[in-house]
Amino acid sequence: MAAGKLVSIILATGLSAVMLSGCGRKGDLDTPYDAAVQARKDAQQNNQPVPPEPKKPVTDRKFILDPLI
Repeated sequence: MAAGKLVSIILATGLSAVMLSGCGRKGDLDTPYDAAVQARKDAQQNNQPVPPEPKKPVTDRKFILDPLI
């Protein structure tokens, strides 16, 4: 009984890992500034109301955990 339960837990964990590995999209992450600029371009091309001009980010400060990412 215990062996069957252990096998089912291992299979469920493996299946979850396989399913979650396919989530997301490949490529660089979008910064909030880049996303706002792209939203403005898309709105202008589609003749929709244009969102306000985004502010440039000040500087990218380094964080102690950045190398882990």
